Amino acid sequence: MAKRIVVLISGSGSNLQAIIDAVDAGRIDGRISAVLSNRPDVFGLERAEKAGITTEVLDHKAFDSRDSFDAALMERIDSYQPDLLVLAGFMRILTPEFVRHYQGRMFNIHPSLLPKYKGLHTHQRALEAGDSEHGCTVHFVTEELDGGPLAVQGTVSIEPDDTEESLQQKVHKVEHQIYPLAVEWFCADRLQWSEQGVTLDGSPLPASGYRYQPN
Repeated sequence: MAKRIVVLISGSGSNLQAIIDAVDAGRIDGRISAVLSNRPDVFGLERAEKAGITTEVLDHKAFDSRDSFDAALMERIDSYQPDLLVLAGFMRILTPEFVRHYQGRMFNIHPSLLPKYKGLHTHQRALEAGDSEHGCTVHFVTEELDGGPLAVQGTVSIEPDDTEESLQQKVHKVEHQIYPLAVEWFCADRLQWSEQGVTLDGSPLPASGYRYQPN
């Protein structure tokens, strides 16, 4: 049976679009039940509406605390009974209660090769460190910010003439490949996180996750 997916966004939704395209192409055995945004008037909502997906806006500014917002958000998400919750540029720090509620079925993507460069300004930090490679990581979400078990990583080379902007563009391209892939594997019951750690087709993955070779 096709898995139900709910996607949370705060902005333009380019990773959302990559997942929509993979669903439409039949790669993902699932459907996006809803797209929820904590900000009104973002382009990601237009992407979802164009694809015929239900959208909702739950403005965090209308709530007096992080706890009350997250409780309301959980209630809206659970009304769709999702098998998988996908954070696609959702710019909110989530409460421990929220994270525990969806543990093992919530993905995030981060623009670095975790555990390197948690947090912000990852491209600038990779350049300043003189790294030869950079990339992005899909991981299961835990209470530790950018610290959950790693599922899939994709790498890009850092060239001498790369800037923060050019590196960001290269990483975005790989994000749009590995995020739909992780969702595809999860929906096919191939990618799981359990007491044995993260497994793909029943075999444990290394701590760095599956290393994807971008095309």
